Amino acid sequence: MDSSSRPKLVVENDSFLRLIQVVLDPAAPAERLAAFSHFCVHDLPDFAGWCERVRAGAQHLYPAAVRLVDDEAELLANLPGARAVVVESLAVGAREIAAAGNTLKIVQKYGATTRNIDPAACAGAGIQVLTIRRRANISTAEQALTLMLALARQLTQNANLISEEQLRAAGYAPTRYEREHTPNGNWARITGLKTLYGQQLGIIGLGEIGRELALRAAALEMRIVYAQRHRLPGKIEERYRASYCALDELLASSDCVSIHLPRSPATHGFIGRRELAIIKPGALLINVSQPQMIDREAVRQALASGRLGGFGLDTFYDEPGSADDPLLKFRNVIISPHLGGSPRFNSLDDIEELLINLAKALEQV
Repeated sequence: MDSSSRPKLVVENDSFLRLIQVVLDPAAPAERLAAFSHFCVHDLPDFAGWCERVRAGAQHLYPAAVRLVDDEAELLANLPGARAVVVESLAVGAREIAAAGNTLKIVQKYGATTRNIDPAACAGAGIQVLTIRRRANISTAEQALTLMLALARQLTQNANLISEEQLRAAGYAPTRYEREHTPNGNWARITGLKTLYGQQLGIIGLGEIGRELALRAAALEMRIVYAQRHRLPGKIEERYRASYCALDELLASSDCVSIHLPRSPATHGFIGRRELAIIKPGALLINVSQPQMIDREAVRQALASGRLGGFGLDTFYDEPGSADDPLLKFRNVIISPHLGGSPRFNSLDDIEELLINLAKALEQV
């Protein structure tokens, strides 16, 4: 098929959205195909077979001409003649619709919220807006909750310590209770355990992942507050059982704090010495976003002083890290090696669903 007759898709150059180019565009760089095959091999040995299956499911969309764009200027320049645009954070409104002309039929959001898309402008131009609830976001929220629970229950500190010898070596003083009078719970005499029920969770950034975490925390009957630049509409707060408050109030009053902000120069070092001096003594701090949002030395000092009750981090400051990193010396620190969105099938299934739904929608217009 001649390239001029292939459907044109304009896609934001997100690391996972590049899969759309790999799957649909025969002109995709061979090195990109090889890189994704290497990226997926531990979960998906037959990446080429997966691509073929998705192409078959997205009939009439393959082959396509996929244009990856990095910013608003590139988006505007590439929109003329496009049948569909796929964005995560880039804006689509009246200006973009005008630049596209009358060929644009679908705006696909790589996510469930559409605050970067003008629905009225799209509706006025007869353009359908599609969304997807991303499995990778759900998995990342699960990772945050896992870190919270593991720190609260001291799971990594005490797992598999079942003998008196092991417990004494770990610094505990196990005992034998008078069973004819008392229960036998916590015969290891482990102190400092926490229950999340009834505790306050402060979510910094109630975006896609923050909302997924709020749903799960609400199931544990935690009280939820959130802070961000702009307050959300009341119906969204009600949906996620979340109350808005200022950042300092959130830090000072929350038993657990979880950060979910987009990566940008403005969020680098967002939590530093000032914020960690405000945070509630004994609070658990969770970061499944970018590590640089929390100042590395400031969090180490907060742990050393006892101010923080625990620190959970997915995606370390250096990848790979070092086995002798100072943060690993704290028993109340859990660091996982960038596992939030895994397994790969979360994101692969997201892309497959997106492409199949996009193909069906384009067939109907």
